[in-house]
Amino acid sequence: MRVLPKGRLSYGMQLPVQSQSTLYAEGWEAEAGPAELVAVARAADRLGFAYIGCCDHVAIPRRLAAAMGTVWYDPVATLAYLAAATTRVRLLSHVAVAALRHPLLTAKQYATLDHLSGGRLILGVGAGHVAEEFAALGVDFHARGALLDETIDALKAALGPEEFPEFAGERFAFDGLGQAPRPAQRPRPPVWVGGSSPAAVRRAAARGDGWLPQGDPRDLLAGRIVRLRALRERAAEHDPDCAEPAEIGAITEPCYIGEPTWRVGRRTLCGGGERIADSLRGYAALGVDQIQVRFRSRNVHELTDQMAAFAATVAPHLND
Repeated sequence: MRVLPKGRLSYGMQLPVQSQSTLYAEGWEAEAGPAELVAVARAADRLGFAYIGCCDHVAIPRRLAAAMGTVWYDPVATLAYLAAATTRVRLLSHVAVAALRHPLLTAKQYATLDHLSGGRLILGVGAGHVAEEFAALGVDFHARGALLDETIDALKAALGPEEFPEFAGERFAFDGLGQAPRPAQRPRPPVWVGGSSPAAVRRAAARGDGWLPQGDPRDLLAGRIVRLRALRERAAEHDPDCAEPAEIGAITEPCYIGEPTWRVGRRTLCGGGERIADSLRGYAALGVDQIQVRFRSRNVHELTDQMAAFAATVAPHLND
């Protein structure tokens, strides 16, 4: 179930504003809101970005608030809002903490989003890491891995072509319950699995249509891709869904197109388009299919200018 162009390195991005962890949010995002989100989404739509992404947390405990912040927009509401402001760009949950919710509820929300957007959903899912969030919602944090495995299986059934899907697992079972509208994509929207732990790699290989590593350094990413491909081949022996290679992603280093006049951080890729493209092509050499690019910026206008510069000067050389 390949979503992005086969054999070419595609590029997408996580939206600003909607999640404001101190690990990556720019200072201007604290005062930004819907207008800036729409401006960035429309720029991505116009400039050839493959997708825009939105994170997922229900509530952040005090012990983590200083680092993670408490600004985490709901992904379904946010992506649906931006679907109405765009026409082409795909809509990625990166990632929905799927084990927090019953799969029929998740399927209902994301099927509606796919239907309303004309088939632009990519459902990214992950295990989650905030114990208090699970406790508040009455979900066993320590069982989240097994719970997510079954949730993915249930979601693939619930988002498939059948109006009355059937599923029987240890925790979830449904049969004879109709859900409409159905997703626009056939046979179903793609499911990408997030995470870089050994369990997440196994899960992506055996159950996902794609893999979303969480900012792995390139030297570690290479070995994990080799491992995922080997596990995928093994899974394909008994699961036809795994016969097609998984869509492999990567989160790149921050980028600044051109020479910055302000301090952007030593890990930031800076310079002309061909120079940055030459570095980013290294991901393709590792076996990556799509990169999630990040840009340093001091306001929304600089961000959309950076996006435009990337599309004009970097993107044409990504597949040289």
